[in-house]
Amino acid sequence: MNRDSIMTETRVSRWYFGGIASCAAACCTHPLDLIKVHLQTQQEVKMRMTGMAMQVVRSDGVLALYNGLSASLCRQMTYSMTRFAIYETVRDKISSQNQGPMPFYQKILLAAFGGLTGGFIGTPADMVNVRMQNDVKLPPELRRNYAHALDGLLRVWKEEGIRKLFSGASMAASRGAMVTVGQLSCYDQAKQLVLGTGLMTDNIFTHFVASFIAGGCATVLCQPMDVVKTRLMNSKGEYRGVIHCLSDTGKLGPKAFYKGLVPAGIRLIPHTVLTFIFLEQLRLYFGIRVITST
Repeated sequence: MNRDSIMTETRVSRWYFGGIASCAAACCTHPLDLIKVHLQTQQEVKMRMTGMAMQVVRSDGVLALYNGLSASLCRQMTYSMTRFAIYETVRDKISSQNQGPMPFYQKILLAAFGGLTGGFIGTPADMVNVRMQNDVKLPPELRRNYAHALDGLLRVWKEEGIRKLFSGASMAASRGAMVTVGQLSCYDQAKQLVLGTGLMTDNIFTHFVASFIAGGCATVLCQPMDVVKTRLMNSKGEYRGVIHCLSDTGKLGPKAFYKGLVPAGIRLIPHTVLTFIFLEQLRLYFGIRVITST
């Protein structure tokens, strides 16, 4: 080894850090997610975000804003853990072989694959999450009253069959791909560009700026799919499939596909910011040490 070479230490994420960071972020943003689901399942626009939040609190109390939290955490531990594990593991391996960052188009393709896989795996937990969040809106006699995520998964399996657990899987997988492209690849690229200016270092403010940009990209990319996915998962048999749901939603006008865009952004952007801040802190303090010589 050249005696003049300098040893530098970097830290890379462990494969499960994405799932842990996403769970921590979900605990903070769950009420916003619940309100978003309520807005999307309205047949006609009757309430805005604040009005919907007030109605939930008035009718069922403040804790009702955390309905379905167990399902949300279950979803993060399946969907988010899978997509982060695929993306970060492959990205770090390719980057170490290439001695530099991946091109942006490769990041997009890798993020889409990770999101597609994670979206499919997380569909059952996602469906139970949507149902548990929407339960408080239904009359008492129509409520499903799942005790927790596992109870919901078992009851759907027993009462409606295993196929119902994957209802809306194509939309969930497609949305997962779009969100992961918006979040992971855009975050990586934004962080790379910000650091490349030389004006900022790899600190929490850089992570905030890059994740805020990524959250905005993800919200716009996935909102139409998110609306259709929510309607399919919450349906009681009124839709024959994805195409029928798309055409039915389309009859309400183009704006119907962006119903709940503001609350989706208000929920997804903070969720993205918190996820990446938690992830970066986990990486910096508990990540795998990699020693390189330059």
